[in-house]
Amino acid sequence: MEQHTYTNDLIHETSPYLLQHAHNPVDWKPWNEKALDLAKKENKLIIISIGYAACHWCHVMEHESFEDPQVAEIMNTNYINIKVDREERPDIDQVYMNAVQLMTGSGGWPLNVVALPDGRPVWGGTYFPKGNWIEALKQIANLYQKQPDKLLEYAEKLEQGIKAIDFIETNPEELNFSKDFIATAIKKWSANFDHKQGGTKRVPKFMMPNNYQFLLRYAHQTQDKKLLEYVANTLKKISFGGVYDHIGGGFSRYSTDAKWHIPHFEKMLYDNAQLVSLYSDAYLVTQDPWFEDVVHQTLDFISRELTSTDGAFYSSLDADSETQDGELEEGAFYVWTKEELSSLLQDDYTLFSNYYNVNTYGFWEKNNYVLIRKDTDHKFCEENDITLDALRKKRTHWKKVLLQQREKRSRPRLDDKTLTSWNALMLKGYIDAYKTFGQDHYLDTAIKNATFIKNNQLKEEYSLFHNYKNGKSNVNGYLEDYATVIEAFIALYETTFDPEWLDISKQLTEYTLTHFFDKEKSIFYFTSDEDPKLIARTIESSDNVIPASNSIMAKNLFLLSHYYNMPNYKKISDQMLHNIKPQITSYASAYSNWLDQMLNVSFNFYEIAITGEASKNKVEHLNKIYIPNKLVAASQLDSERALLKNRFVTDKTLIYVCVNNACKYPVKNIEEAIKFIE
Repeated sequence: MEQHTYTNDLIHETSPYLLQHAHNPVDWKPWNEKALDLAKKENKLIIISIGYAACHWCHVMEHESFEDPQVAEIMNTNYINIKVDREERPDIDQVYMNAVQLMTGSGGWPLNVVALPDGRPVWGGTYFPKGNWIEALKQIANLYQKQPDKLLEYAEKLEQGIKAIDFIETNPEELNFSKDFIATAIKKWSANFDHKQGGTKRVPKFMMPNNYQFLLRYAHQTQDKKLLEYVANTLKKISFGGVYDHIGGGFSRYSTDAKWHIPHFEKMLYDNAQLVSLYSDAYLVTQDPWFEDVVHQTLDFISRELTSTDGAFYSSLDADSETQDGELEEGAFYVWTKEELSSLLQDDYTLFSNYYNVNTYGFWEKNNYVLIRKDTDHKFCEENDITLDALRKKRTHWKKVLLQQREKRSRPRLDDKTLTSWNALMLKGYIDAYKTFGQDHYLDTAIKNATFIKNNQLKEEYSLFHNYKNGKSNVNGYLEDYATVIEAFIALYETTFDPEWLDISKQLTEYTLTHFFDKEKSIFYFTSDEDPKLIARTIESSDNVIPASNSIMAKNLFLLSHYYNMPNYKKISDQMLHNIKPQITSYASAYSNWLDQMLNVSFNFYEIAITGEASKNKVEHLNKIYIPNKLVAASQLDSERALLKNRFVTDKTLIYVCVNNACKYPVKNIEEAIKFIE
């Protein structure tokens, strides 16, 4: 058979996902003015195909359709074809995802949309088998030639629908945030809790770290033992499951079954970042040593596989990798056969297979097993007549042997671009782990990454880039970049007490208020007013796997209002929360980060200021106690900053605990300070 080599315009891009398609026979173009102008000039419909590097079904559709010369011919003759990396351009993804959800009732990736030459969508869906794809494209091209008015009319209706999705109304009622409102929202939400397997009563099961961060905090602050048990059980079940990599550490995206066993095997930076923060907090509350192991092992994975030499974090690892026969297969890198395990572990095989269920419980398909735990170490030791210490030593040995073996396999593809927002989430993960476990290299990694962001992603006028690859950044920052960097830099200030990080946070906040904020609606747009306009300017208001950039901003404004004594920041934050409040009751799990902010304003929120030579030491002590309703300011010297002014006394280290600028008398040790906190 004759071999053709093709190259299209994606060859000049930096995104690994776009580069994967650079040799398709489809004449792909990146999203830019040139491609959009060409569609208008030639009066051609546009195919907008959106995916990301670690997406399994994106690869399947590429292989079936986009690598096929006959399919390519239909696409090239009738359409201008644009490929988009959703991680690089979440703004485009949001607009067309909204459109497909309106048209079909659901969405996902790959996302494939046909649009008019002006970019307004007329048809779309997710994955299409080759036959359906060809048929649909022929029909739409035919309709556009013979009855273009039908498509135009549909496009207009759809455009109105897309614009209505992000409509945030100003809440006319009086501002009122109460504990009762939160309790009612959780009561309704809890009807959906799966108390046995953890998570919610649905499959597939997604981790949703922010949901459990909020529920953990609420359970702690209200001393709700039953809710705390549910959260702890969920975190245990997730980390015992196959979604957690028991050999190399780190989490996959979600579970395809009810017991967290078989994941889609891609590992995303943003999941692991937030789960590190969550398990660190959960350790503080429960003191469960397994949660500590999970954090250390996950950070080992991040440092081994997703960290660049300049301190930046990469985006993801693919779900697929090559089998021994050279076939691309999902999970191939992570699964084991009984024969392989038996020959590697020898005498330990029986104990290992009991521990990780190399039996019907852990079986997947094709003789492959995905390791999954059932029992706590204590229970396992009792039933298998082994001491806890001996089991731990064995577990360390097993992991070493299997990790070495796994390293010989064909590796999953790495998406080695850097995204500012995801880096900020990981930076915060490292800070949370450092605060809880005190390992200096976690703080060093955090400072190195923050310095990378400051030196490479921060522009002179305090605006941000969204992406970075091979020394180049070419996408302007989105609200998610600002929100997450501000949040991470505030956390870094609370750990290092270097005021530079706090000051950058404030400057970035000022930039967002100028370029993203809608004063009338009291909400932020996802894109800056400096960006070229899309068919709609979206607003991200509900919390997903990553919380909404608006809910993170509401929290940032709240914290900065305290640090800089700026009541106007607090006023904006309150109004944002107030506007979202009517939506929360019916669907609390999609607003958990907003609810977290509601806890900040419904319960007492503590400002803890520590001054004096031993302040660092006091903060380290304080960090070992879970107090989610606080912020910390500290200085070893006299300071003019809002929370520290006039509080320094020579040769003394003093701790001030305040609520709304009303302070208790200063005390000398953390135990006394804690007594002031309910």
